[in-house]
Amino acid sequence: MQPRDALAFYTDVTHRTSAVVIRSYSTSFGLASRLLGGDVRQHVETVYALVRVADEVVDGAAAAAGLSRDQTRAVLDDLEQETERAMAVGYSANPVVHAFANTARETGIAVDLTRPFFASMRADLERTEHTDESFDEYVYGSAEVVGLMCLKCFLYQEASPRSTDQESKLIDGARRLGAAFQKINFLRDLADDFESLGRSYFPGIWPGSFGEADKHRLLDDIAADLAVSADALRDLPSSSRRAVALAQGLFAELSLRLRRTPAEDLLTSRIRVPNPVKLRIAAQALAGRVPQPDETP
Repeated sequence: MQPRDALAFYTDVTHRTSAVVIRSYSTSFGLASRLLGGDVRQHVETVYALVRVADEVVDGAAAAAGLSRDQTRAVLDDLEQETERAMAVGYSANPVVHAFANTARETGIAVDLTRPFFASMRADLERTEHTDESFDEYVYGSAEVVGLMCLKCFLYQEASPRSTDQESKLIDGARRLGAAFQKINFLRDLADDFESLGRSYFPGIWPGSFGEADKHRLLDDIAADLAVSADALRDLPSSSRRAVALAQGLFAELSLRLRRTPAEDLLTSRIRVPNPVKLRIAAQALAGRVPQPDETP
């Protein structure tokens, strides 16, 4: 096999590895990714895979393997350095990093997005609670930049540039959708984050004092994020519009279920969207409609 062919084969294998990661760790994002166009889907899967691996370093497999906080931080630092090196040279022996680097080089993802992401992952090793300012920084790095990376994947094949207003609308939509996803996950994992990790993300919110007013205030903020992201849907390319509509619909449904659940129950159970409901939302997105949550109590 010629060197160029060997690299192409290896890159293809690493992309398929990333697909395994998204389908293994997230039914929601795995389902949504299936509605993406082929090349776009491959690139979005590599973004998710890198994000997932970094999250496992901070809050999952590394701790289960018995690594200390300092050892975990060193692994995360190594992952960031390997990612930047691969983005620069186009190769990594780490399959997930190699696949992401290939995506980054092809779509224009640069360190202005990866560095804030790793900074937020590092914050999870150093912070147990947030101020308003540190919360905004954390959400930007852990979620909004991921939305911006995905937007790069959605748009990289477009032949003609967008107008400044269109580009600004899409950027704002990508950031707000990423923020909504993160905040919804924080809300439904409120008790587990505190009890298992000793961590509270929302400023001033702790399980012992969490009530209905707090829940609705947080969900109103999430609803505002989802409204902005929904408004940007029609401006996305057809290769990504249905998948993003599905993701939007799934989290709108989850947000509604959180709103219906008493605040005290959110501290003892993790709310999910049942598979039949996910399939209904997927069918709506596949038909080209913006999925709507089921308002039936």
